[in-house]
Amino acid sequence: MNTHDSSPTPEHVPLSVSPDAVARTLARHPRPLGGDTARSVGPALVSLSGMVLNNNDGAPQHSLIGRKPSWLRARVPGGAGYERLKGIITEHRLHTVCQEASCPNMGECWSRGTATIMILGDTCTRSCGFCNVKTGRPAALDVDEPRRVAESLALMKLKHVVITSVNRDELPDGGAAIWAETIRAVHRACPGMSVECLVGDFLGDERAIQVICDARPEILSHNMETVYRMHPAVRPQAKYQRSLAVLAQFKASGLVTKTGVMVGIGERDEEVLTLMDDIRAASKADILTIGQYLQPTRNHLPIDRWVHPDQFAVFKQEALHRGFLVCESGPLVRSSYHAEEQADQLAHVM
Repeated sequence: MNTHDSSPTPEHVPLSVSPDAVARTLARHPRPLGGDTARSVGPALVSLSGMVLNNNDGAPQHSLIGRKPSWLRARVPGGAGYERLKGIITEHRLHTVCQEASCPNMGECWSRGTATIMILGDTCTRSCGFCNVKTGRPAALDVDEPRRVAESLALMKLKHVVITSVNRDELPDGGAAIWAETIRAVHRACPGMSVECLVGDFLGDERAIQVICDARPEILSHNMETVYRMHPAVRPQAKYQRSLAVLAQFKASGLVTKTGVMVGIGERDEEVLTLMDDIRAASKADILTIGQYLQPTRNHLPIDRWVHPDQFAVFKQEALHRGFLVCESGPLVRSSYHAEEQADQLAHVM
């Protein structure tokens, strides 16, 4: 297997995986990455293991996850703020993308009292090559979830909250009704709290998207994730132009519009600039986040390169030059990282 890695100098570490780690990965990914086309259809008729290069005693060699460079250091979870927020999330049976997607900023954000709530369950109907949220058949829809989310957020006493969800492509509306009721319930329970929603593409269903727009979240976000050329590998069940159209509908509805991009997954710098141009041309989106892709497990797409902080600074300058009002760009940046500060910045420039 090709272990291509264009990182500057970080050295790979020896691969050592415990049975418990393998079991956890299989539990989170009961279906193989790649969607229905990759699903097993029965026992293999022939084994190609012996044809994999660099096998050691019959065990195929896996692509290694390289050692992180010095500028990628996340805070270890802990502290009173972290424990308080964890207790509320556990008591109200909430899911967070912080936990499900193994976010590197969970320790910092939870210690500050901020978290990204994930609704519509913890199982996604899609199988993106970068995402650590488990894929499979979701559980039955929890119609009581909007109330529980609103009550828990009232206890957190936040100024700004980010809510996201798994994709629920099996539902006729993709979960749009639950989304809208959650937004309205949070507005009722937390009148002083601004609501930012990070949603999927709803398979391009404009009626479902409009249901969410009509609930009027303060910020509405949909991530492009990667450049046009990389979409088939990174987002096999999404479409580049469809995502641009989603952002355009947000903006046409008069909402503050946001999107996010990963780098280091195989794109080139000039393609990131082209993506910025495409986003602005389609939607005139207000906020852009850019962060380093981190490979969650060996089952996910490999890291192509470690992008240096200086290049993230260049990306931010280019984004602001193209008309984005706010750009958060850095190695550990994620869609909801410093979201409350982004909302404050936006309030000062609009």
